[in-house]
Amino acid sequence: MYARSITFHGNPSGIDAGISFVKNEVWPTLEPIDGCRGLSLLVDREVGHCIATTSWQDAETMAASMAPTRPLRERGRDLFGATMEIDEWEIAMMHRTGHGTACRVSWMQGDMEEMSETVRMAVLPDLGDTPGFCGLSLLINRDSGMGCATTLWATPEAMAASRATADQLRERTATAASGSIMEVHEFELAFAHLHVPEMA
Repeated sequence: MYARSITFHGNPSGIDAGISFVKNEVWPTLEPIDGCRGLSLLVDREVGHCIATTSWQDAETMAASMAPTRPLRERGRDLFGATMEIDEWEIAMMHRTGHGTACRVSWMQGDMEEMSETVRMAVLPDLGDTPGFCGLSLLINRDSGMGCATTLWATPEAMAASRATADQLRERTATAASGSIMEVHEFELAFAHLHVPEMA
């Protein structure tokens, strides 16, 4: 399965309008499209940083959706008052144990096979024992050697309490992948409607 993420770096004052747009216009438009398997929206209200991610059955349906969904992306950019970056990924892992409200996203470069194996065999078991942990996804781009790991937490407080553990696991993953940590950011989960199956 595959995913396209749209990252908006914008104005905090546009967050609420952007969330309403995603819930009331974007998802109803996307859901009937062939191959669409879900949509999530992460927001940081303090700095106006938002990530909207759509999930797709395969690379072909994701590619076919690019042109029809362009007006939605442009409207989102206008509402968030933002610059816009588009990235496409393969979904390497999707594991959910419950519903959460907060997410930590880590971008790392390195060997994608080693990164995926380390997250699956070493990181996930340790996170499973961490209070408040609700899920983990790993998106990879084999061409760029970039991975994007997102952990889901029951509450912002649980996410904050997990930071020391997350730092250690992130360093372990980057080392195993002979890579580096590019960026880490924490978000509110503003919208999630996913039909991606368990992939752990």
